[in-house]
Amino acid sequence: MNKTRLEAFSDGVLAIIITIMILEIKVPEGHEFADLKPLIPKFLSYILSFIYVGIYWNNHHYLFHGLSKVNGKVLWSNLHLLFWLSLIPVSTGWMGEHNFAKASMALYGGVLFLSSVAYFILQKIVINNEGENSILAKAIGRDVKGKASSILYVIGIISSFYNEWIAGAAYFIVALLWLIPDKRIERAFESKN
Repeated sequence: MNKTRLEAFSDGVLAIIITIMILEIKVPEGHEFADLKPLIPKFLSYILSFIYVGIYWNNHHYLFHGLSKVNGKVLWSNLHLLFWLSLIPVSTGWMGEHNFAKASMALYGGVLFLSSVAYFILQKIVINNEGENSILAKAIGRDVKGKASSILYVIGIISSFYNEWIAGAAYFIVALLWLIPDKRIERAFESKN
């Protein structure tokens, strides 16, 4: 299998995830602006999750840019990532439906944390596939941002049982860290040419 087919499949799954998330936001019954007020938590959780899915889509693109060959390990680790990402709509919906309640914030953080672990595994397998001296391995380096994100997710999960605002802040900070795409891979491949 070539990487184009794998990228197309992954793009399709991510597009469906976003579609499912927006379908969770129902049109209000009333016709006044005040009728939109109950949708605010749902919309805020949708925005955060949309950003997260976009971040994963962006970084997945850059990671696969450096991939020259696909094998079974890459396929399964990619599916593993897509599995965890596919749970984002459920945790997003629950969080928005219940106004960022403690349990919903913990579940949301758990899904984000496990998605990050799955991405780390995929990244490691892709690097092993390409070789430890590959441009991709050099571009990713020690992945400080990835490790910091995992720590913030754990802080968010633990704090969600005590204070939802701290948990939300931790998840928001991770999104801010990654909002600007990780250009290390792009720069590494540009410098090669």
